[in-house]
Amino acid sequence: MARPPKTPRRRVLFIGEGATLAHAARPLALAAALPKDRYEVVLALPERYRAWVPAHVAWRPLKTQDPALFVHRLTEARPLFSTRTLRDYFAWDMKLIEEVRPDAIVGDLRLSLAASAREAKTPYLAVSNAYWSDQRPLRIERPALTALRWMPPPMAELAFRVLQPGAVKGHVKPLARLLASRGLDIPLDVRRIVTEADVTLWADIPALFPEVAETARARFVGPLSWEPPMPPPPWWDTVPADRPIAYLTLGGSGPAKLLAPLAGWLVEAGYTVLAATAGQGALETDGERLFVADYLPGAAAAARAALVVCNGGAPTATQALVAGRPVLGVCANVDHFLNMRAVQAAGAGLVLRAERLGRRRFQAALARLRAPVFARAAEALQADARGLDPAATLDRAIQDLLAVRP
Repeated sequence: MARPPKTPRRRVLFIGEGATLAHAARPLALAAALPKDRYEVVLALPERYRAWVPAHVAWRPLKTQDPALFVHRLTEARPLFSTRTLRDYFAWDMKLIEEVRPDAIVGDLRLSLAASAREAKTPYLAVSNAYWSDQRPLRIERPALTALRWMPPPMAELAFRVLQPGAVKGHVKPLARLLASRGLDIPLDVRRIVTEADVTLWADIPALFPEVAETARARFVGPLSWEPPMPPPPWWDTVPADRPIAYLTLGGSGPAKLLAPLAGWLVEAGYTVLAATAGQGALETDGERLFVADYLPGAAAAARAALVVCNGGAPTATQALVAGRPVLGVCANVDHFLNMRAVQAAGAGLVLRAERLGRRRFQAALARLRAPVFARAAEALQADARGLDPAATLDRAIQDLLAVRP
C-alpha cells in the first residue's frame, strides 16, 4: 500500500522585541517547542540572543531599540516606542516577512506587527499577559516615575491620577498613527496596543485570572519556561541547607540598586540567598549565606527555595508559582504591579513598592509570607499549571487561523 504523501511543513516566523530578556525568552521557548516534523521555524531576535537559538531553528537579525532606552522610557513615563521607531520597525518587519514568507507570525511586544503582518496578509499571533485583557477592569498602579520621586506619596498619587489619562493615550498614539497610515484603526485603549492581533496568547496560569475567559481570539498558552542554556555556577552544589533558601532576582528591568539591600535583609531574616543579577549591580558570593551569579537556572532555583523575591514581572513570578513557591514582588513598573496584584489576590504572594522601600517593611512582608496559607495558594496554582501544554495550544491556534484563511 502506498504511503500517503507527507504534509508540507508550515513556516512560522517568531519575532521577539528583545528590549528585555522576557520578550526574547517567550519566543525562544515557543520556537523550540513546536513539532519539527510539522513546522519550519524562523526566529528573529537581536544579535545578543543569537547564541541561545536552538540548532534546528533558523535565526534572523532584528532591529530593536537599546534596552537601556526601553528602561529609560519606562521610568520617564514616555511611550515605550516612538512613532519613528515603530515606522522603522514596520519597514524591518516587511523585509523579514518578504524574505521568510511565513504561513504565520508569532510576536512578543513587537507592536509594529499589528500593521506589518496585516499589510502582508499573514496570520498574526501576539504573546502577552492576561492582565491586559479587556475582560477585566484595568487599574494602573502608580509606577516609580522619575518625575514623581521628589513628592510625598499622597501627592505623587494625586499627581499620577491627574496625569494618567493623558499619559495612557500618549502610549497608544504612536501605534495608532502607524495603523492609521496603513488604513487601520484601533481605539485609544492601552490594552489594545499590546494585544492587537488575530489571536492573543496569554502566557499565564489561567487560575490567576479567573475573570478572563478563552475566546476564538484569545486563549491561554500557559507559562513559557525558558532559561539560558548554561551550566549552574561552581557554588551550586555547595549551598548549605541549614536555613531556608530565598531566590532573589530583579531581572533586567527591576531596580538594580536594591539588589544589595534586599540580599542583606534576606540574610538578616534568616535566609540563605541565591541571587541572580542579570548583569546588573555588583554582588559577590560570600560562600556562606549569599551566593551570586549573573544568571541562574531559574526553575531549579525557585524549586530549591522557600521563597522567590523578584521585580514582580510575569516571567519570574510565574516560574515561582510553577514550582509552588510564594512570591514577594518588589515592583516599579506598571506590568509588574498588574501581575503581582493578581498573584496577591490569589493569596500566593505580596506586593511591595520599590521606591522608598526600607528594611522594616521588607522584613515585615517576609514574616507574613512564612504563614502556610501562602505556600498552599502557590501549590494550588502549581497544580493548575500542570495540565497546560504551550506547544499544543500554539499548534491548535495556528491551525485554526490557517483553516479560516482564504
